[in-house]
Amino acid sequence: MTASDDRRFMAEALRLSRQNTGLTGTNPSVGCVVVKDGEVVGKAVTAPGGRPHAETQALDMAGERSRGSTVYVTLEPCSHYGRTPPCANALVEAGVARVVVCLTDPDPRVSGRGLAILRDAGIAVESGLMEDEGRRAHAGYLMRQTKGRPHVTLKLAVSADGMLGRRGEEVAITGPEARAEVHRLRARSDAVLVGIGTVLSDDPELTVRIPGLENRSPIRIVLDRQLQLPLESKLVKTARDVPVIVVALPPSGAEAARGSAPSMKRERLIKAGAEIMDASDLDILLAVFAARGISSLLIEGGAVIAKAFLGAGLVDRILLFQGMGTVGEGGLESPLTPPDMPAGFALIRADNFGPDRCFDYERGF
Repeated sequence: MTASDDRRFMAEALRLSRQNTGLTGTNPSVGCVVVKDGEVVGKAVTAPGGRPHAETQALDMAGERSRGSTVYVTLEPCSHYGRTPPCANALVEAGVARVVVCLTDPDPRVSGRGLAILRDAGIAVESGLMEDEGRRAHAGYLMRQTKGRPHVTLKLAVSADGMLGRRGEEVAITGPEARAEVHRLRARSDAVLVGIGTVLSDDPELTVRIPGLENRSPIRIVLDRQLQLPLESKLVKTARDVPVIVVALPPSGAEAARGSAPSMKRERLIKAGAEIMDASDLDILLAVFAARGISSLLIEGGAVIAKAFLGAGLVDRILLFQGMGTVGEGGLESPLTPPDMPAGFALIRADNFGPDRCFDYERGF
């Protein structure tokens, strides 16, 4: 197998891994490709919900052709017993000859042990192929494992004159192609977050509304310190269909005791199907999200939310969509406009979506 063959098959494994990003719970969405005599004989991605794993599915597809094959996998095969036996052991039992791994697993239950099981069985093991691409594909899982918080992507739509819109007024900054890409971003995210200002101005639904992907809508989170979220908002009306978490300041004992307006609003929101979470610190909030299995968080809020997360150093990726039109005097100025970016970020690509541009910035690994 040549180096170019290895890259081609690993690229296919990475493509597979992205198919179920946002659907595999606390498990990573891993891609696996089994190759025998230059032909793909089995391939799979971690199933929705996290089970079964990619390796066992791909080996089952390959059957007897697994023996003597080369297996390409985007993350080190697991080595611990959970609800299923270790994938490293399954590869050994299948009689594969070589395993090429993109990334080692930072999970302390695995972290090199999976590779050791393979090597001890006489299997040729190589790791680190297309590592940067693998880190992007598994960014949420890696961030939750290494830093105890979700991977955070900040999305902003900016007009040609550097504005986000107008206060109290919904303004279309980008066209349908760019807006469709935002829906695809939601489909790949565990949760999407906005501030109460965005809700009061735009009354967004924050669901995925691309035909065939509607069931991939993420958890919707609103930072709403004073519980201003209207009961008649689209978010509240659909809370029983797609989860809504309202993050508020903790009530004082006196407020709860006297049945204050915030306490009554809290009860009404809960009765409507929303969950109330009390938090006053972003770091703690993200740690709680990670503990609940949220690995990827998409921020779609306005300038206030963007500045808060950027100021706290909690943004890992920035997607800056730039429309062709202008907002003019009285617009809400964006905290970011291309080509200026915060220190530590680098432009990794620029794409066109119809007439609009999207600049993709990434914090260094």
